[in-house]
Amino acid sequence: MYDKYISPLSERYAGSKMQYIFSAEKKFKTWRRLWIALAKSEKKLGLGISDEQIAELEAFKDDINYEEAKEREKIVRHDVMSHVYAYGLQCPKAKKIIHLGATSCYVGDNTDLILMREALELIRVKLVNVMEKLSKFALEYKDLPTLAFTHFQPAQPTTVGKRAVLWLNELLLDYEDLNYIIDNIKLLGCKGTTGTQASFVELFAGDEEKIKALDKMIAAEMGFDKVYPVSGQTYSRKIDSKVLSVLAGIAQSAHKFSNDIRLLQHLKEIEEPFEKNQIGSSAMAYKRNPMRSERIASLANYVMSDLMNPMLVASTQWFERTLDDSANKRLSIPEGFLSIDGILDLYLNVVDGLVVYPKVIEKRLLSELPFMATENILMEAVKHGGDRQELHERIRELSMEAGKRVKVEGKDNNLLELIAADPVFNLSEDKLKEAMNPKLYVGRSSEQVVEFIDEYISPILEKFSSDLGEKPDIKV
Repeated sequence: MYDKYISPLSERYAGSKMQYIFSAEKKFKTWRRLWIALAKSEKKLGLGISDEQIAELEAFKDDINYEEAKEREKIVRHDVMSHVYAYGLQCPKAKKIIHLGATSCYVGDNTDLILMREALELIRVKLVNVMEKLSKFALEYKDLPTLAFTHFQPAQPTTVGKRAVLWLNELLLDYEDLNYIIDNIKLLGCKGTTGTQASFVELFAGDEEKIKALDKMIAAEMGFDKVYPVSGQTYSRKIDSKVLSVLAGIAQSAHKFSNDIRLLQHLKEIEEPFEKNQIGSSAMAYKRNPMRSERIASLANYVMSDLMNPMLVASTQWFERTLDDSANKRLSIPEGFLSIDGILDLYLNVVDGLVVYPKVIEKRLLSELPFMATENILMEAVKHGGDRQELHERIRELSMEAGKRVKVEGKDNNLLELIAADPVFNLSEDKLKEAMNPKLYVGRSSEQVVEFIDEYISPILEKFSSDLGEKPDIKV
């Protein structure tokens, strides 16, 4: 196993369920299901196909003779016809009706659509599990004030839970996009070599109603209620682009979360889980690197860049089809899904084990709070007879003095002491300290957390209640 390249997506990152969806076995079994659906539908519409032939196809639908298919492909250089041949060896009675009237894209493209929809449904379950864990975290810390940042500069306080809701809101947007794509993926159906259904005009002696019914019957057999109304030989490659766009959207959300966790870990306010025997650095034994969050960012970068592949494919297809999509699709679609699968496992693992340090959070917030409390202090001083304009200028001067003490001299913020010592304010230090309650400055943070989760997230969690409790498949 060490003398050949193995994708890190399968060896290190993606879970077993997603790997199976894009496995060769899953693909070829789906091909056989499609051939059976075609034969059943053609029989119902009056073609000379027997129950015995269909029973023979059914008997071997999961028993794939891979070696015969591989040997045949070496000769004919065509994967679909090699599997038609191999299936025919097992089903001599049905051999002549396998793939009747179809072109290669009947199995290839329909399988791609089936697998993408199944993979999207798996991604949705994992996404909802992350949303559930994040909701619990947000509710647990909805009242814990923390310093907020704009431009990574201290800004008006928020709460730890409210910040988590910002991550959750982005996942909600991804969830809505996922639903749209899942609900709107259709089957290609059976359109023929250039999408004209000419072979079926021949098979059904020009009976257009039967030809139109064939598409719907195959779709129903495969669990779809709609087919794309028109196509060339293939479904529009813009579908792949739309699907990867949703995956790239999830990658964006996960990357943003991972950035915030890495910054918070630097600030020693919140850390990702760190296992007992985990090594942070080969040289610096004390280090606790945010390696899972960094891996999320790394895989997310790959997925976002992967979106360019189906865009290029869709834009450069010639007329009814060219084959320069094939090799690209074999890489970009599965690997985009495998990457997102790994990202969501990591996201779930990190959220489930986040470590919060309230004392560090409080210390940093209180060190900046005097500056943020100046507006309240100004109003209180005016109530005690002060001149608003004069007080504003004086607070500005004292704030600059306190800021210099912090930045230049490396000392604690003494703005409150400076204000208390200045008679123009007519405020005692005890009175000023009343303004140092962080909860006075977080606005409706706590209420927003509860309202958002109750209105938008809880209905989703209830809908997917039977799918909750996923355990992330983290290998390294």
